[in-house]
Formats: sequence, structure tokens, C-alpha cells
Amino acid sequence: MEAAEYKVRLDIFEGPLDLLLYLIKKDEVDIHNISIERITKQYLDYIDTFKMLNIDLASEFIVMAANLMYIKSRTLLPKSVMPPEEDIEEDDPRWELIRQLIEYKKFKDAAGFLSRKETEQEDYFALAAEKVAPPVDEGEPLPDVNIFDLIRAFQNVLKRFEESEDLGDIVDDRYTVADKIEYMLVHLEPGRSVRFSSLFEQATSKGEVIVTFLAVLELMKMNQFRIRQDDILGEIEVERKPST
Repeated sequence: MEAAEYKVRLDIFEGPLDLLLYLIKKDEVDIHNISIERITKQYLDYIDTFKMLNIDLASEFIVMAANLMYIKSRTLLPKSVMPPEEDIEEDDPRWELIRQLIEYKKFKDAAGFLSRKETEQEDYFALAAEKVAPPVDEGEPLPDVNIFDLIRAFQNVLKRFEESEDLGDIVDDRYTVADKIEYMLVHLEPGRSVRFSSLFEQATSKGEVIVTFLAVLELMKMNQFRIRQDDILGEIEVERKPST
């Protein structure tokens, strides 16, 4: 199997604070009320998945993992035996992290607002009126789906193999990422879309699931596939871009 040797380098990665904000949004909790124990477990699950997929991780992700585990350990200690901390006035060990998340979210929201305004301005101030070909209808604009949504969907697919570990021992993993790319390009016609989970329905081992997912990521980088999600945290659709 090629998965172990296949190194994934993604330009669609964001940082550890983006992952934490995503996990908070997924759990529908207020930033001020985050459970360090729960969010640390979820964060480490994502880190483990990244490592399984051989995805390059920035050092900031590892530093944040260590910070979360440290905060978690402090929350488990009675206040009377907590180690002294310089320049920390709050009793709640989570507060510095919460403060970082709030400030980061403010800047992220402001950057998104400015980006939308820039896009809107592009429709005004045309240099000259001219006849243009009618735009090609590419359907509804795709909602924002990031790598964390994809990893969550991948984790859900992988769960059905957790109780069948022996299955991988009796099935040959003869597939490579290149094989899966070729297969999907042949069977998914331009302009057609399918449920993300359906791409794995014929998989017979965890290895084949991993290779298939790596192929989807590669096809996204090649600008062949795009993804959509009609509802927040809903079913992800994979669409092959129409031919031009």
C-alpha cells in the first residue's frame, strides 16, 4: 500500500487556533464555557488522524497540544496544590487560552469582512462597458468547507472499521493513491457530484479508506474536485468540476 510512503502537503491548512474554533463551533458551545478535557481529547484525535495520513504538521500544532494537556492537568489539581504561575491573576487555568481564542476570532472575522467587501467592490467601478459572453452557470456557490470538515467526515467513515481490525489482515491492500485518482476520474464524470461517504462504500480495509481519502485530497489540490456542505456539519458532497 502506498499510504505509508505518501507525504501530504496541503496549502489549505489553517492553524491550531482555527482547529480549536472549529471544535467549539461543532460542539455549539460558548468560547467562555469550553470543556478543556473534551476539547483536548478532540484536538488530539485530529492530531492522531493527521499523523495516520502522514500529513505534514506545523510545529504550532504540537505546541498547542502540549499547552492543552498542561492546562488540562492544572484543571485537575486542587487549587491548594496548583503550581505558582507568574503574571497569572485568574483562578481559571483556561482563561489565557480563552483570551487567545476571542482575540483570534475577532481578527479572523474582521479579515473575512474585509475580504467580502473587496469582492463586492470588484463588481463596481468597471473601466468601460463592453459586451461580454454570458457567464457559465456553475450552480450555487459552494459553502465554505475546510480541511477540518473533511477530517471529521473521514473519521466517521473510519469508525466502521474500528471493530473489524482483522479485516485488513485478510484483504490485500493493492491500491495506491494513483490508482484511486484514476478510478475516481473515470467513474465521476465532470459536473457530477456524490456524497463523500459513498466514495468509501466499496472499501474493504482501513488501508483502502486511507488511500481513497488521500486521493480525494490530491484531486482537490489538482483543482479537479471541489466540496460543498449545504448545512453546517452536514453531509459533505464531492463534485468534479465541469469541463471547460
